[in-house]
Amino acid sequence: MSLDRLAPAIFVLLWSTGWVVAKYAAIHSEPFTFLAIRFALSALAFLALCLVLRVQWPGRAVMWKAIYSGLFLHGFYLGGLWWAIANGVPAGISGIIAALQPLLTAMAAPLLIGERLQPVQKAGLALGFVGIAIAISPKLFDPANANLAHALVPLAINLLAMASVTYGTLYQKKHLQAGNLPAIATLQYVGALIVSVPLMLSFERMHFDGSATAVAALVWSVFGLSMGGVGLLLYLIRRGQVSRAASLIYLMPPTVALEAFIAFGEPLTLPLTIGTIVVVTGVYLTNRQAAAPLREQAQ
Repeated sequence: MSLDRLAPAIFVLLWSTGWVVAKYAAIHSEPFTFLAIRFALSALAFLALCLVLRVQWPGRAVMWKAIYSGLFLHGFYLGGLWWAIANGVPAGISGIIAALQPLLTAMAAPLLIGERLQPVQKAGLALGFVGIAIAISPKLFDPANANLAHALVPLAINLLAMASVTYGTLYQKKHLQAGNLPAIATLQYVGALIVSVPLMLSFERMHFDGSATAVAALVWSVFGLSMGGVGLLLYLIRRGQVSRAASLIYLMPPTVALEAFIAFGEPLTLPLTIGTIVVVTGVYLTNRQAAAPLREQAQ
């Protein structure tokens, strides 16, 4: 089978491990510190690949666009996601929130790339948000959370992180169709560092315990997620197969929930299960029909 056929499924399988890695990393490191190290190593790894392949670097305008997209695709997205998990959002629930990405993309498409939603897609959007509400309801009404803000703030940050990666993906599709992918990826991790380093210096003590688990999480984050997962994401965007990847994202919530159950014993509660089914249905309906373009996307 060709890479075009396998890439979306491989991407989803790799991407789903990110929530488990974030949970492990939170035990051994502060989130922004871990991400700053990860982004720096990822930038160096992609730079080494560029040197080996002797790639041609893009012009100044494209370079700035790549750095700008990295602020959202990696910096704000992973910064918000990892901070939320480190501050109490279960990996399983965060994985369900991740399913909002294609829903948020469908909502943003009319404004950013001129796509019109069909009625069934609008129904899918509404259903997706209902599913999220069902899944997170135990978290919000847990008696242990006497202060509701203790639960609401991390969940809100997690949602903002998904909005960030949605914007970054659409920006990438619209403005970065040209240029060598390893070079673009290198510059995007420079953009991610512009976000993570100030956050690390402002809010953390730069704690990283250097344990075997922490190092293993870091190695997988750099090579499995940053190079493997992100490389496939950029490939899919470039090949115009974002919709195929999005259609497989409905597998992400149950995959992450199962991984979190195995790795951390996070319970597969009834609201979590029902919410997952509702979100999966909503994402399926949203991606069932391709949105009708109002105008041709700039190439």
